[in-house]
Amino acid sequence: MGVDFAEKSARIMVYTRKTDERLYPDGLARSIHLAYSRDGENYEAMNGNYGILFAEGTLDKNDTICPKGVEAPRVFPMPGGGFGITAFRVNENGSADEESEGKLLLWTTDDFIAFREMGFADPGQLPEGARAGNTVEVSRSLCDRAALHWSRLSSVAVHVPDKIPAHDAKAVEKIKATVVYSDGSTAQKRVRWDVGKIDFGRKGTCRIAGTVINEQYAFPLACGFGDPVVFPWEGRYYYISTNDNLNDVGFYVREAGNVADLFKEDVKQHLILDLDEERGLVQTFWAPEFHVIGGELYILFAVSGTQWGPQCHLMKLKKGGSLTDAGSWEDPIRIRRKDGSWLAQDGITLDMTYLKSGDCSYMVWSYRRGIGTEYDSGSMLYIARVDETEPWRLTSDPVLLTRPLYGWENVSHTINNEGPYAFTANGRIYLTYSGGAANGYTYVLGLLTAEDEADLLDKSAWHKRGTPVLSFYSVEGEYGPGHNSFFADSEGNLMIAYHAETSPDSTLRCDGIRRVHFDINGEPVFDMSAERDLAPGLARVEMDVEVC
Repeated sequence: MGVDFAEKSARIMVYTRKTDERLYPDGLARSIHLAYSRDGENYEAMNGNYGILFAEGTLDKNDTICPKGVEAPRVFPMPGGGFGITAFRVNENGSADEESEGKLLLWTTDDFIAFREMGFADPGQLPEGARAGNTVEVSRSLCDRAALHWSRLSSVAVHVPDKIPAHDAKAVEKIKATVVYSDGSTAQKRVRWDVGKIDFGRKGTCRIAGTVINEQYAFPLACGFGDPVVFPWEGRYYYISTNDNLNDVGFYVREAGNVADLFKEDVKQHLILDLDEERGLVQTFWAPEFHVIGGELYILFAVSGTQWGPQCHLMKLKKGGSLTDAGSWEDPIRIRRKDGSWLAQDGITLDMTYLKSGDCSYMVWSYRRGIGTEYDSGSMLYIARVDETEPWRLTSDPVLLTRPLYGWENVSHTINNEGPYAFTANGRIYLTYSGGAANGYTYVLGLLTAEDEADLLDKSAWHKRGTPVLSFYSVEGEYGPGHNSFFADSEGNLMIAYHAETSPDSTLRCDGIRRVHFDINGEPVFDMSAERDLAPGLARVEMDVEVC
C-alpha cells in the first residue's frame, strides 16, 4: 500500500519598510523586502531586513535619472506555477508616479531566490486574487531554501582525518581541516598541530590536538584611506590607496613580506607620485590600482590639474624598476579613445580597472557628466577593448554597462556606479562595483557577471544583480563597505580589500580585508565575517598519528 505524504507548509511575506533618513532612507525603504514564517504567525526577515527587489529609475528628457520606489506589494501563486509579486511604482519620496498610473510592476519567481523583472502589468490581466494579500503559502522545503539563500552563512562543523600515517613532522603539518558551512559548502584551512608530542623515533600511534588557523584582519586596518589595493608581486606584498589623510594628494606605496605587516603603525609609506602642477598632477589622486598588462606592470588612476575634474591615467613601471621608487615609474599618460581624442571631453572619468577574458583585454571605468547641475547623469560604468601593448588607447568604442537606476545605487541624492574590479572563477567573470555614497553608510557593493571568453562588449552578455552583495547590513560594525579590490593570499585564498566606516555617522573611510567564500553553488560570498568563517568553538581538533 502506498504512503500518503503531505509536506508541511510555510508562508512568505512581502513588505516595504518605514523610511528613516538617518538609517534607512527612501531609496532603500521603498523596496520589496521578504520574510518567512514556518508557523504562519511569527515572521523572520530575509537578507537581514534589507531590500531585495527594487524599482528601476527612469530617464527624463535630459537623460538624467528620476529615482523610483514601490508601495503596497502583494504576492500570489501564478496559474502555471511559481509566484508573482506586484507593487505600485512611486517616486523616491513616496509621491504618486504619474508615468505608471493604473499599472503595477510585476516580478515572477520560482523559488524567491531568482527573480524575473516583467515590467508593467495591467491589474485586470493578473490572476484572480493577485492583489489579495502580502503573504503566500509555500512548501516548507521552498521556504527553507529561500531562507538559507538570504541568510548569512556560518561554519557548523570541522573535519580532519581520524588517522594518518607519518614519518616526520612535515607529513603532519600538511594535514588541513575542512570547515563545513550552513549551506553545505566547505573551505580548507591550515592547522597548527601539536607535533612536539610525537616521538618520530618510536613506532606506534599517538593522538594529538591542533588548532585550526583562521587568519583574519581586524577592521579597521587603516583609517583615512579609501579604495585599497593589496598586490602580491615577486614574493612581496604591496599596498596602495587613495589617501584621505592628505586630502587625496599623492600616491604612497607600502611594502611588506606579508599582508598583516602592510598595516603596522611603523610601516614606511613610499611617495611615488606627488603634486606636480607642470605635469597637471594637482588634486583628486584617486583609486590607484596595480595591474599586469601584457607582462608589464602599470598603475591605473585618476587625477586632476589645477581645475577640478578627475580623468583616467596610467603609468608604467620601468624595466627592473622598484614599485616603491618614484624614479622607477614612467610619466603618467592620460587615456585616449581609439580616434586619439581624450576619453571624455565633457565630464569626468575615474576608477579605471583592467580585465582580460580569453585573448581580449578590456578597460572598465566610471564616467559622469553634468555633475552638480540639473543635467547630472550620475556616474556610469563603461567598457572598451584595449591593446596590451598600448593600453592607454582604446581599440573599440565605449559600451555602457550599467547606470545607477536602483534605489541602492541612487540613494539620498548620491547617484553612483563606480569602483569596478574583476576576478574570474568557475568559468565566470565577476565584476564588482559600488553604489551609494562613497564615504557614507549607504555605500554598497553591486555585482555584474558574464561567462568567461564571452564578448564583453555585448551588453546582453552581462547579468546585473538587482540586490547588493555587500551593504551596511552585512557585517556588524562595518558601514558603507565598497570600492574593493581582490588578491590571492599566501594560501591561495581569494581575498577582498575594501573600505567602510566604523559608524553610520562617520565619513572617515577605513580599510578592511577578509576571505571571499564560495557557496554550495560556487558563487562568491563577500560577507564572511571572522566569527562566521570559523566559530571559536570549532577551532580545536584531534587526530591519531601512526608513526611509521
